[in-house]
Amino acid sequence: MPNQPMIVDAKQPWSGLVKRGQVLTIKDTHGQQAVDFLCYNADNTADRYSATNTVKVQGNVYVGNGTVLYADSGKPLLTVIEDTAGRHDTIYGCCSNPNNKLRYDVETTESCYTNFTQELQKYGMDVTSIVPNVNWFMSVPVLGDGSAGVAEAALKPGSYVKLRAECNVLAVLSNCPQMHNPCNGYDPTPIEVWID
Repeated sequence: MPNQPMIVDAKQPWSGLVKRGQVLTIKDTHGQQAVDFLCYNADNTADRYSATNTVKVQGNVYVGNGTVLYADSGKPLLTVIEDTAGRHDTIYGCCSNPNNKLRYDVETTESCYTNFTQELQKYGMDVTSIVPNVNWFMSVPVLGDGSAGVAEAALKPGSYVKLRAECNVLAVLSNCPQMHNPCNGYDPTPIEVWID
C-alpha cells in the first residue's frame, strides 16, 4: 500500500531518504509550481547530482521520462519512470537572494538557495553541497541562438514525476518561492511528495 502524500507548503523545503528500489513521487498539486531538486548518494553525500553528467550521458538538456540522474562519480542516482509534464529544466539552477537582486532589482529573503541551505544543515552539509539542480515542472526553452529564459509552463494541476532510486538517495527539494518570474505563475502553491 502506498505511503500517504506529505504536503510541502508553498515556499518550503523538504528532504527524505529514498532507499534503493523505492520510488519518490513529486506532485504539482495546483499546477505551474516549480520544484527545485537536489539528490545525493545517501551513503556518501560528497557524491552528488551532476547536471553535466546527466546532460552529457543522455545527450539532452531536458529531463523527462527515462532520464537517469547521475552523480559526479557517474553513479546512477535516480531514474524517471513516469512523467506527465514532458520535460524539466536542468540549466537554470535555483533562485537566490543575490540572484533576485541582479535579475529583478528586488531585495528578497526567501529563495531556493536559502531553503537548500536550511535543509542540508540537518545532514551536516553546507552550501558547498548546493550544485546546479533539476527544476521539476519548470519550462526553460533554449532557442537556436542559445538564448534561454523562464516561460509559462501552463501545467495542469496534478502533474507528477516518479523517480526510482538506483542506490540509497538523499533527496532534497525546495518548493520554489520565486514570485518575480512565471515559473510559479507568480503565486507559489503547495505540492505533495511521497515515497513508496
